[in-house]
Amino acid sequence: MKSSAHGKITFIEITNISQHGFWIFYDGEEFFVPFEKFPWFKNADLEKICNVQLEGAGHFYWPDLDIDLSKNILRTPEKFILVSKDSRN
Repeated sequence: MKSSAHGKITFIEITNISQHGFWIFYDGEEFFVPFEKFPWFKNADLEKICNVQLEGAGHFYWPDLDIDLSKNILRTPEKFILVSKDSRN
């Protein structure tokens, strides 16, 4: 996904997916999203994980999964109480 703000092109990309989680590249930074800390992604189809949108500066949204996270949550998930309502786990 690409969007422009103040003449700068910013994009978000899923760069790798493994059995342990996946990596997001955004604005020159790469974030690891471990399934252990973000369990609602664990059983999601690859296509749904890769369908991520940039909703604002550092705010990511997965419309197929109805999940939104910020880069601050990805950086320090221990500072945020995350609740998964995924009954598949």
